[in-house]
Amino acid sequence: MRPLPPVKGRGIFSGTGVIIAGLTATLVALLIPIWSYADRSGTGLSVLNAGTVTTPYGPLSALDREFVTKVRLAGLWELPAGQQAEQKGTTQAVRTAGQHLVEGHTFLDARVRDVASKLGLALPNEPSDQQKQWLDTLNQAQGVDYDRQFANILRLAHGRVFSVVAEVRASTQNSLVRALADDANTTVLDHIKILEATGYVDFGALARDMATGSTPPISNSPAPPGPTTDPGAVVPVTPSPYATTFTLPPAASSPPPVPVPS
Repeated sequence: MRPLPPVKGRGIFSGTGVIIAGLTATLVALLIPIWSYADRSGTGLSVLNAGTVTTPYGPLSALDREFVTKVRLAGLWELPAGQQAEQKGTTQAVRTAGQHLVEGHTFLDARVRDVASKLGLALPNEPSDQQKQWLDTLNQAQGVDYDRQFANILRLAHGRVFSVVAEVRASTQNSLVRALADDANTTVLDHIKILEATGYVDFGALARDMATGSTPPISNSPAPPGPTTDPGAVVPVTPSPYATTFTLPPAASSPPPVPVPS
């Protein structure tokens, strides 16, 4: 029996099939990670869901808990810094800035302790290492150098936390945290303005610090709500006389510019 003659073009079709099969396999390999991306750990959504717990006031995320902790930490060092500025400031503008810090953080600390109590969150009782260093710097500074250090350190700290407040206010699903963010936003913005009104803020150095630095992360991430003891009061602090709002001292005007010798 004579063998059948080869079919014309069979080699071409066979080679084309191999190429198509290879391309199909490659396409499938590329698509599988995309299909499964939403289910992979490490994505923003999965991290949010993993750190979020249910409360009577709405879902409470890890970012919400970190924000509550940072509000408490701010009061632990900015309130005594403000009291110090009322005594050591060499200009009325610096002393008024210190008064704003005392008024604002007395109010905010009462608010954050109330929120933490309702959410079952433990709060720190002492400033962070970075905040202690800032207080040490202010303790050692004197005269005009103190005024300058006070204005620039506090303005940098408030600028860093301002973006955190905005992020939390924009994304939180928890009504208590949302209300606290509103109060923090009003207070922080007032402090930013009053510190700038001292006339000592170096905006060039501030811009460089803001561009190269970021808010130091909390070393131990706050745990989800659970049984906790009262964190206690900020020391030094007096009970806040305010309910939902507070009246700030009058703003200080910037000192007149120093004349340049002709």
